[in-house]
Amino acid sequence: MSIARASFYTAASTGARLLAGLVVVKLVASFAGPEGVGKLGQFMSLMSLLAVFAGGGIGAGVVKYVAEYRDDAQRLARLLGAALWYALGASLVIGAATLLFSTQMAQWLLGDARYAALIRVLAVAQLGIALANYIIAVINGFMDVRRLALVQIAGSALNIAMVVWLSQWLSLEGALLALVLGQTLWLAVGLPMWWRSPYFKRSMLRVRFDREMVTRLAAFSTMTLTSALLPPLVNIAVRDHLVGAFGWQHVGYWQAVSKVSDAYLLFITSAINIYYLPKLASINDRASLMLELRHAYRFLLPLVMGLALAVYVLRTWVTLLLFSGEFSQANELYGPQLVGDVIKIASFVLSYLMLAKAMTRLFIISECVFAASYLVLVYAFTAHFGLVGAIYAFSTNYFLYLVFNIVVARRYLGGLEQWSADYR
Repeated sequence: MSIARASFYTAASTGARLLAGLVVVKLVASFAGPEGVGKLGQFMSLMSLLAVFAGGGIGAGVVKYVAEYRDDAQRLARLLGAALWYALGASLVIGAATLLFSTQMAQWLLGDARYAALIRVLAVAQLGIALANYIIAVINGFMDVRRLALVQIAGSALNIAMVVWLSQWLSLEGALLALVLGQTLWLAVGLPMWWRSPYFKRSMLRVRFDREMVTRLAAFSTMTLTSALLPPLVNIAVRDHLVGAFGWQHVGYWQAVSKVSDAYLLFITSAINIYYLPKLASINDRASLMLELRHAYRFLLPLVMGLALAVYVLRTWVTLLLFSGEFSQANELYGPQLVGDVIKIASFVLSYLMLAKAMTRLFIISECVFAASYLVLVYAFTAHFGLVGAIYAFSTNYFLYLVFNIVVARRYLGGLEQWSADYR
């Protein structure tokens, strides 16, 4: 299956997820204004962190090894049993820790201890979220794009209904609660769809400890947790800095532009996640890898550039549609943000090579270095340029990350060429 076809199949599911996210933002913007949108961003960062921790961060590993072992029933059963053991154990530990520190987390992230009850609900939901992520990773590993799309569309539809209902009842708290409960609904949708798939076997739901498979998954867990942990933590630190320097109102403008980027880029990043990780994991020769990378750039770069240009031209209308007239100052931030989005996608295509080929140490080091450099650039640029400096820091950091990934990809592909020459 080509990247274009994978993108076609995922377009509907991505649209459903996008609509669900935009409904939340629009509702929060309408009844809580820029300050509410800023707090929404903080809570969603926490959800992202806990969702990855709850599953042990092995989603990428499950996708990679299911793609490799799907024709080897014995190794596949060992892998999935170990993955389920890993995910369930991690979800119980993270859920307990979140319950224990719920009041402190509410005060630190949202500045109000009354949100502690909401964080406790999120803690209890971790087990269901971990199981849902496991099922989605298995379906993705089998490259069952159509079934995966159906799960995401149905889950997003239920999420939208819950957000509308609870936000009308409980305002901001209701919208945040709906985000939590909506994550667990994916399990109710995903399990029966997976059960009916031609590759499902009851043995895939057996929990077992397998030292070899756990060790392999642990390497991916380390990479995934690093990449999932650092961005939300850094974004939390950036918001705290921006709140101190400019106030929650201006953080809302910055968050609004970031949400627009997340929304339209979701179509592209979903295609990369669903198609590229299992595809690159299954390719071991240089020529095929080069061909896949060329196809990706020929398809994805024109697409992201076109979308970014459309968002920039329609930025005033987009801001009014998705938020409200209170967010008009956000229009000044779109230009550098959209340039950074294009550079981000260009770097992502190459960075997936590190994940697919399990370059654990290099991946972790690079994530740490560029997370730190982004934070440093935010402090430096906002001191000189004001709020827009945070956007300049985003674009500059991804440019540096792109250069790094070009160097890594050339060295890896050059090594494959040398290996092929040695064994001719």
